[in-house]
Amino acid sequence: MTFFEFSLYLQKLEETPSRLAMTSLLAELFALLKGEEITIACYLMQGQLVPSYQSKEFNFSIKMLQRSLARLLPDQSQDSSMNLFGETDINLENLQYVESRYKQIGDLGLVAEEVLAAKKEGTKLSILDVYRILLELANENGEGSQERKIEKAVKIFEQVDSLSAKFVVRIILGKLRLGFSTMTMLDALSWAKAGDKSESGDLELAYQKKADLGKLASVYLATNSKEERDENLKKYSIEAGVPIVPALCQRLNTSEEIIEKMGEVFAESKYDGMRIQIHLYKNENGERTIRAFTRNLEDVTPMFPELNQILTLIKIETCVLDSEAIGVDPHTGELVEFQKTITRKRKHDIAETSLSVPIRFYIFDVLEVDGRSLIDRPLRERKELLEGLFTDNESFYKTEYLITSDAKELRRFHETQLENGLEGAVMKKSDSAYIGGRKGWNWVKIKEEEGSRGKLADTLDVVVMGYYYGRGKRNQFGIGAVLVGIMGSDENIKTIAKIGTGLTDEQLRQMKTLCELNKSNIKPNTYEVHKNLLPDVWVKPEIVIEVAADELTKSPTHSAGLALRFPRLIKFRDDKNWEQITNVSELSGISQLH
Repeated sequence: MTFFEFSLYLQKLEETPSRLAMTSLLAELFALLKGEEITIACYLMQGQLVPSYQSKEFNFSIKMLQRSLARLLPDQSQDSSMNLFGETDINLENLQYVESRYKQIGDLGLVAEEVLAAKKEGTKLSILDVYRILLELANENGEGSQERKIEKAVKIFEQVDSLSAKFVVRIILGKLRLGFSTMTMLDALSWAKAGDKSESGDLELAYQKKADLGKLASVYLATNSKEERDENLKKYSIEAGVPIVPALCQRLNTSEEIIEKMGEVFAESKYDGMRIQIHLYKNENGERTIRAFTRNLEDVTPMFPELNQILTLIKIETCVLDSEAIGVDPHTGELVEFQKTITRKRKHDIAETSLSVPIRFYIFDVLEVDGRSLIDRPLRERKELLEGLFTDNESFYKTEYLITSDAKELRRFHETQLENGLEGAVMKKSDSAYIGGRKGWNWVKIKEEEGSRGKLADTLDVVVMGYYYGRGKRNQFGIGAVLVGIMGSDENIKTIAKIGTGLTDEQLRQMKTLCELNKSNIKPNTYEVHKNLLPDVWVKPEIVIEVAADELTKSPTHSAGLALRFPRLIKFRDDKNWEQITNVSELSGISQLH
């Protein structure tokens, strides 16, 4: 397939608000892809060159792309800038034109499309051709690499049409946001082969075990029969070094409900930290190595030098551990708040930060040992294996737990965790397998004291959809309130609150900075917003925040059909993405609904 043909599909997907129509387009595209194209197209549609758990950044700034595009314009004057060697570098008038158009439009992809407007006809470059050039560009480093990157970008633009250039720019900048989730792509794979969604569940279970959509699509689409597909999906299993989709909690209101629905449970402390999945495995040289992934499947290994202790702490060859990472005050030994812990998620000054905020890993599950998958084994069995893996030390603790089927005992445990300054308890069904996402009633949380009134019994994770200009004192910040939303059953994002009161000056500054980085000139096509709630500035679905509220009420205006009464920002959730926000279905049974 040519990259132009691929770009035509990207354009259609960008213009399509309906999840069903998106699924149909994706299925049509998958049916046309062959061999290596399948894997590469999956990565490119996610705006990446490699799966999300691998780090491959372009390190290509907006300024560098503007210079690349300016070189494609015909000279408008004799006024040119000079590089360090006094050589003519670029026409200043062209560069100023590109910069001004970017300020006006706010999307450098659209500017690229304008610059190459005369090249409407599709070129013969294939998906693989463009991918290889992009990979070369991303791999450029060292002295003089910026200029070489610009030259390679110019080379791509000279060989592609205007539509392709738009998507190349967005891929380079990591701004290819087509509005569909991983689940939509899995549905489309099923449609491409089975003609319906009947195999989506099997695909989802496979993806949860090894979260590499490109590999999974390639394995699945290479088959010719239902029997082959079933066999390939059965073989597609956990692999140390490739992240597993993390299991998440459902919500219930009382310990009585939990015991009634789940029976015997393991009750564990609910820590307010970063979810970290730890992989011990052998690299291509046969050496034992460590990798760590967030709940977003992002590789954060370099940010946690403490993890190297595992190489001596655990003697087996490979294993996969699930944990919560919490910062510790080096002076008092007390656990610190989430916003302090999240400062460890950085790329620079790691050694200094690790001294000021050392990390303690609370390990609560083991999912693989020496090549043997454990995710289908009962939790009780996995806990027994975990006990023998290592001895606790100052950086690695096995999470304490209570095994019970008594509601009163469970309530006392939960309240004790709250008294200890934690977020309460997480309850896990004792005979449950490890299933990614919020599936079934295997994991459940209650985070507030039972019987408390006057506020919603749990916080929500919402995404910022846009903001409103500030008035009065807030005019100095340029932002007064934000519009936030949750996930609908159709995967569209639906409004549930405007949040303005209760924001500190520092929170307003941080919110404005993040919104500016992610602002959009148009409403994202997956947003459902009533005309009375239209924000002054739209924001792409990149900023996830945790909010609390007094009540959840029915609403004729908010597209979720629900509204938060007196909502307030608790914290920014840099460890979550828009696919992990609260779903409408999670709120349907809340007892405080009015």
